[in-house]
Amino acid sequence: MNGNATLSQTTKSYGPLAGVKVLDWTMWQFGPVAASMLGDMGADVIKLEALDGDVGRAVSSLESAEAGMPNGRNAYFETCNRNKRGIAVNLKTAEGREIVHKLVAEADVVIENFRNGVADRLSMDYETLKEINPKLIYASASGFGTKGPDAMMPSLDACGQARAGLMMSATPPWAKHPISVRGAPSDQIGGIILCLGILSALWARESQGVGQKVEVSHMSSTMWLQGLAIGMDLLIGNHMPTLNREDVRNYMYNIYKCKDGSWLRLSNPQPKRYWRPFVESLGIPHVLEDSRFDGVEEGAAVVPELLSLIEDTFATKTYAEWDAIFRQYGFIYAKIQSVEELKDDPQVIANDLITDFDHPDMGPIRVCNFPVTYSETPSNIVRGAPELGQDTEAVLIDELGYDWDDVAKFQEAGAIL
Repeated sequence: MNGNATLSQTTKSYGPLAGVKVLDWTMWQFGPVAASMLGDMGADVIKLEALDGDVGRAVSSLESAEAGMPNGRNAYFETCNRNKRGIAVNLKTAEGREIVHKLVAEADVVIENFRNGVADRLSMDYETLKEINPKLIYASASGFGTKGPDAMMPSLDACGQARAGLMMSATPPWAKHPISVRGAPSDQIGGIILCLGILSALWARESQGVGQKVEVSHMSSTMWLQGLAIGMDLLIGNHMPTLNREDVRNYMYNIYKCKDGSWLRLSNPQPKRYWRPFVESLGIPHVLEDSRFDGVEEGAAVVPELLSLIEDTFATKTYAEWDAIFRQYGFIYAKIQSVEELKDDPQVIANDLITDFDHPDMGPIRVCNFPVTYSETPSNIVRGAPELGQDTEAVLIDELGYDWDDVAKFQEAGAIL
């Protein structure tokens, strides 16, 4: 979409963002995820790193999970940085800033997620870059926003989960300590929301002719992830409690263990509608005539004896058997699965949610696919994560007009590898 290209013209190539140029000056996960999503949608993403690389390249383990892979690669960096080219430039040199500013002049989007103040010191702040490219979309990711007493504080995913309430939302009342959600969800939702902000800003530029700065934080995105719970607390002073399966009034909105050890999640919030067919499906219709269970149909009674009966009944059949029965009744339910089970889930397979990718170094691998399906401009995975600086010389010569003598001078100045 750079230059005179229009949104309608870009759809002729693969992906809805074909023709959009993105300079990805980010590290760890928050910013890289947003840039990778843009790459999945067809944008040309150039990852800009310092000469010692994104710190995410050095991740060998995450909490108790190993991240290391063959050839010095790691699963963390690979997952967050596919569909990008890579350049390594020293922004602390005048020559390095010259190179990057020439890239900015040709870019549609710049993304950064450094601590507040770093971009200003390196002449990569919005005010500086918009003088070079007035229609630039400058996307900035932070921990806690750019205002307030903690604006200068650094943040990683765990801090976002902690500060924005997600850890406590994920912690049951009987737990001995607050629980973190695995997979860095504060980083991940931050990247998703940042991508949303970039897309809407690109449309505003297309329709209104304005470039602008887009800001997203761990705090803002992780709060939005919990929008219903926060909204209810603000409106009625009540949050949505963690499920306590021992203290329920709606027995069709609970979790149960099957004969094979699988857990089943029922999610039927209308007890009056589902109670009679539910007990029929379980083969315990006699409870309808038992006065001890009065009020259950209305979702107004806690009866431990009934919970025990239902638990014992679920333990008589495997999940597959209950699945076959419940499909006949149209109940809302799902098997509780681990991340490790997803690759074999028939729905995941049928919808290509995990897809094959022929990695240039590792060969055929499987990766989580882009979550949106387009009928006319499909997303695609065309590149693995770049090696540090692998495209620096090609970008300088083929796109910025430098020659090999310039490349040598930049190397002598310590501006590039």
